[in-house]
Formats: sequence, C-alpha cells, structure tokens
Amino acid sequence: MTAPPGMGLMDLLTTQTTHCSCLMPRVFFIALLLWSAAPALAQEPHWEPLSPGLAASIWQPDERCPDMDRLLVIKVNPALHRFSVHHFAQEGLLHPPSIDEWQKRTSHEIVFNAGLFRENFAYLGLLLKGGKSLGSRRHSIWQGLFVAEPQPSLSAPKAGVLDLASDVFHEESPAYLEAAQSLMLLDRKGTIRVRQTGKRAYQTVVAEDKDGHILILKSLGLVTLHGLGQCLRDTFPSITLAMAMDGGSSSDLFVSESLWKNGEPSETRANWKDLFAGRSTAHIPLPTIIGLSPRESVTGAAKPTIKP
Repeated sequence: MTAPPGMGLMDLLTTQTTHCSCLMPRVFFIALLLWSAAPALAQEPHWEPLSPGLAASIWQPDERCPDMDRLLVIKVNPALHRFSVHHFAQEGLLHPPSIDEWQKRTSHEIVFNAGLFRENFAYLGLLLKGGKSLGSRRHSIWQGLFVAEPQPSLSAPKAGVLDLASDVFHEESPAYLEAAQSLMLLDRKGTIRVRQTGKRAYQTVVAEDKDGHILILKSLGLVTLHGLGQCLRDTFPSITLAMAMDGGSSSDLFVSESLWKNGEPSETRANWKDLFAGRSTAHIPLPTIIGLSPRESVTGAAKPTIKP
C-alpha cells in the first residue's frame, strides 16, 4: 500500500490504525526494521576558511569507521589555486629536501607528498611538469593519476583525478601540464581498488568531489589503506574519486603559517599550529612534492619562485 501524495510513514501508520487497530503492532514492527536498516546520515567535515578557495578541517569519521583516527583535510577550488609538481633532480638538487624545506624553497602556500619512489629516489609512475616527463614511465598497474593545469587550448577542469582504467591520458601529447601517478583508491562506482592487507600506516589521499574541488587528506593516525577507502565511500559521499599517494613516513602535508595564524579563534584552530606546521610528525626527505599557490589572474599574487 502506498501513501497518498504528501503523506509520510507516520501518516500512513495513522491511517492504518484508523481502519483496524489490530494492525498497529505489525506495521510498527515493520517501520522499526526499516528505520534501523536505514544508513546513518553522513557527517562530512566542518569547513573553516583559510583564504578564498581554500578551506580546512580536522575530520573525525563517525562510528561506521571504528578504526579510523582523525584526518587533516584541505579543500581546494582549483579555479582559484594552481598545482605544481616538483622533483628534486629536475631542480638541480643533489638531495631531496624535507617538506618544510620544500615550502621555503618554492613559497607554495600548501605542500604535500606525491606518489611512491625507488631507493634511488626515482619516481614510480608518470610524472609531468610543464607538460614534459621528468623521466619516469607509466606504471602498468597503478591506475590513479592526479592532473592539473590543462593545456591552454583545451576547455577542461583546472585539476582532477583520473582513473586510467577508464579515462584516457596520452603522455606523448598530454592534455595537462602537471601530472603524478599513484594508486587508485576509490573509483566512480564506489569500488575500493586496493587489497585489504591489514597493514597500518599514515596515509595521504587526493580526492575529487562532486563540485570539482580537490581534497587533500592526511591521516593523523595509523590506518589501513583499504579501511580508509571504505570510510571515505561510506561517510564522505561527496567524493567521486580518490587516489592514494605515498604513505608511511613519506605521508606529509605542510600549510604555510600565513594561512592559519590569523582568523577567528576556534577549537579547531587551536590544533592547527602543530598540525599545519608539521610538528606532529617527523619529516623525511621527499624527492617529489606537489605545491599549491593562488592563481595570478585571480589574486594578483606572483607565481612561486624557486629559491637558490
């Protein structure tokens, strides 16, 4: 039996009891089962602005993610901010800098680690800067590709996550100037694309949401990659695609003090000093990072310059 237009479940129950009060226990029991089986409402992060097009959150997933610690999350509007790939060898350095050294060198407002690398610091997977390969080849198994800054002749999103299992990307004539390949974590169908190994580590994830924003997530505790993917799928429904960058001791995110030292005091901001300045974890040398800065055409800010 269906309810007339505008009539809800409780209205329907009331109508049923009017005709026969003996049906009330059965109908109530069915309603209770339906209510208990319904998924809990997702509790996405509470965003606090950092600057136009940038917001941050310290997100604690709900009870559907019992083994998940808090995550530091940055939301980026790529129409207002540009992404740049940096590799230490391409910039003439003998040794990889730590993330705070990268930030000082590039003057990016936000810096985070890219994908995995070999013992000799060579990048594993596609890595493009300015539309040119930095010497690495496409990985045959990993299907996640972060891309940014489309070719000027193309009308395309300023940044995004591609799933190479279904999305086409020609490295010989790339549609994007900046690109970094890594593991696909969560695809458009909601499939978790990594195995459940039980291994726990710090994780860095780059995701794209339904509005075209780029999300940078860093776990503040040790988590399994499969569990993180499942948590994002079940409790962060605005995410459409997510890829895992390098994890473990390489998982790192640095936010310039200029973004968080001002603003209205809040309980969240009270934790930012240690978390955003990278004081909560030790930093190791990172051969490849991705930096984020305001677009010159939007803010009037100059492009980040590489310091000697």
